Amino acid sequence: MKLIAGLGNPDARHERTRHNIGFEVVDTIARMHRAGFRAGKGNFLYAKIDHGDEPVLLLKPTTYMNLSGHALVAAMHFYKTGIENILVVCDDLNLPLGSIRLRARGSAGGQNGLKHIIQSLGRDDFARLRVGIAPEHPVGSYSSFVLGKFREEERTTVDGILPCCADAALDFVSNGIEHAMNRFNSTKT
Repeated sequence: MKLIAGLGNPDARHERTRHNIGFEVVDTIARMHRAGFRAGKGNFLYAKIDHGDEPVLLLKPTTYMNLSGHALVAAMHFYKTGIENILVVCDDLNLPLGSIRLRARGSAGGQNGLKHIIQSLGRDDFARLRVGIAPEHPVGSYSSFVLGKFREEERTTVDGILPCCADAALDFVSNGIEHAMNRFNSTKT
């Protein structure tokens, strides 16, 4: 079973914020497959879909961003999913808004959810899909920025890139990370 984990913060006040773009990507995939989320056996919400012949678990941790590793590890153990079958979707302050970047492994790059997952797994060789949210101009507080909602013109860009992010994640499911990287890493709306 493949597992696509979208990172974010669970409270309603965090909906549609920059830090919750991972949640928005898995929500997009769930809508495409007419699937709903429900409480899992751990600190996460999940939806099960089939993509082609491949069963897929969509995951939204309820631990808050900085403790995402707890939820991901619990889901991996419960569903007996290996690290080679997971894709983590998160925001990236270093990528321009509307850009996506897939990687097979790597550092957290300053993203605290990824950092906690790497610590929890004890390794960094899992696939990830980073969605760009970089500010156009310098900001005083990155914490306030990522926890803030997109401006109207930014929301238009985000809404335009969500289907591409969903396609990239499902390409990972069908064809693996290398194929998805070759196909999607140059995408920008």
